[in-house]
Amino acid sequence: MWHDNETTVDYLNFGVVADACANLLQQADGAPISIGVSGGWGVGKSSLVRMIAQRLGSASVPADNTYVVVTFNPWLYQDFEGARSALLQLVGDEVLRRAASDEGLSKKAKRLLQRINLLRLVQMGGEVAATIATGVPVGVIGRALFAVGSIFGPEVEAEGGDEDDTKAEKSKNNTALLKAAEPVSLPSEIQAFRDALEELLRELKITLVVFVDDLDRCLPKTAISTLESIRLLLFLKRSAFVIAADNEFIRGAVRVHFEGTGITSDIATNYFDKLIQVPLHVPRLGVNEAKGYLALLLLERAKKDGEFDSDRFERALAAVPERLRTSWRGDAITTEFLHSLVNVGDARMVGLMDLAEGLAPLLTQSSAVNANPRLMKRFLNTVYLRAALAKPQGIELDVRALAKWHLVERCDETLANALAALVTSALDGRVEVLRTAEAAALAGTALPEPFKDDFTTREWLQLHPALGETDLRPLLHLSRDTATRDFGADDLTPVGRALRDALVAATSANAPLTQAIRDAGSTQTKLAMGRAWQIKAPKRTWKRGEDIVILVEPCKVFADLSADAAKLLSQAPHGEIGPGIIPTLKEQTWSQSVLDTWEKSPDVIATVKNAINAGKAR
Repeated sequence: MWHDNETTVDYLNFGVVADACANLLQQADGAPISIGVSGGWGVGKSSLVRMIAQRLGSASVPADNTYVVVTFNPWLYQDFEGARSALLQLVGDEVLRRAASDEGLSKKAKRLLQRINLLRLVQMGGEVAATIATGVPVGVIGRALFAVGSIFGPEVEAEGGDEDDTKAEKSKNNTALLKAAEPVSLPSEIQAFRDALEELLRELKITLVVFVDDLDRCLPKTAISTLESIRLLLFLKRSAFVIAADNEFIRGAVRVHFEGTGITSDIATNYFDKLIQVPLHVPRLGVNEAKGYLALLLLERAKKDGEFDSDRFERALAAVPERLRTSWRGDAITTEFLHSLVNVGDARMVGLMDLAEGLAPLLTQSSAVNANPRLMKRFLNTVYLRAALAKPQGIELDVRALAKWHLVERCDETLANALAALVTSALDGRVEVLRTAEAAALAGTALPEPFKDDFTTREWLQLHPALGETDLRPLLHLSRDTATRDFGADDLTPVGRALRDALVAATSANAPLTQAIRDAGSTQTKLAMGRAWQIKAPKRTWKRGEDIVILVEPCKVFADLSADAAKLLSQAPHGEIGPGIIPTLKEQTWSQSVLDTWEKSPDVIATVKNAINAGKAR
């Protein structure tokens, strides 16, 4: 299965975008910069961010500048700790770690952490905020804050403590930020924090790059809290922010945050725009990108299954993005290109490449998928999960058939349900109208009901393999994760099923077939004859004697089946009957009424009528 984690392996030609973004960060040369990576859910924002971080890692020059990448995911802190506090703490901890080897810088870093703690305490509000703002202990929590010190000056005495304890407390608090009984100016403290962080970054010779990811997974409150904390750190020298979020989500979060204030869409947009200097949109995928992506996913799976060589996979991994980079010149991901990625003598691998090519335009145009990388990956996960469930249940299905059926489930649920209903009423799960529709799609003629005559449906019908001649019950059985499936009763016994299969395979009379008919008995033979007749319908030419073995041989053993055989024979399309079928039928007494009908039909050709009349008394 394909995991849903971000990756630095480039399946989508995002490398050129990552290169451009990394270059922007380097060209800033210490000047503050903020980049917004925008795109919908599942389009690859996180992977793009990781690719950018990877490129920055190789761009560091320790004696001059080191890019320190801090990745912050506010979604992980939702409902546990304020995202604003968590981001500030993450930055402070990273700076302290970098300064640990230098005693002087380490002291500065620790004082920076004190300032972060102060800002976090103010955020708590209530008695804590009032105590810090006024310098006077307010309430139980405020007095406790004075007692532990660390923020207030040494003249503060813990209530109820003895002299030795007070001296110890004074000594411990010599490095406190604030003096008791002096009101705190929060703007001044914020500026002091920013100045201290900027100074440390300069002395450490590092550029702090903060990647904020999964912002659009958060509740509006958490999203806004994160953006507010970013504002505290934004536009410092030697700092950069890369914020990955769906712009539409951010606008919605801003509207929720300012609900009741009459905020307009323009203002909501401006809120985010003021934080972002360089807007970068994740590239939308077209059919070419979807083909390449699906092909690489399928090749990756084949490699893991030991069906595809690792060296070939690495070459494909390099070839696909290279091809996509020049697609603007018309170098499309063609059938020939996809086949060149695999051994053309390997029918299975060639089939997988054909599957990628067939799925891509449909998954691109489908509103249910819209070429979303995450949804395409989930699509294939479902297909391969069903393939894994098939084997223990004795079901043998090509993965391409599973993909074709799942595609109609995702893209046209109404059609999928209509076909499922037809499978329930059909003998052996074969749907004649589906076979007719697939033939019509290939011929370019009108599609029958219940098929909509549009591009998507025609493309789906032409996907390999054709399903019109396939027993769809196994496919529907495996798709019970999407709908309840009822296939009706099957009255065939194991002996009857064996006879059915023997009749389907038979091209002439033979002793084992005759014995199988006797062993099955009249009732089971009647059922097997009807099922086998329908199974062979798509391949029946009505011109050869072998076309009617299914009817002739059972009637030789059980004469009471003659009426059923004649009824099935009468279904023949008169215009398609050929003379080769007549000699065998003339030997059967039960077929005479049908032959008489054909002899009188204006649609039956003259050579057939001549064969029927040959040998008759004048």
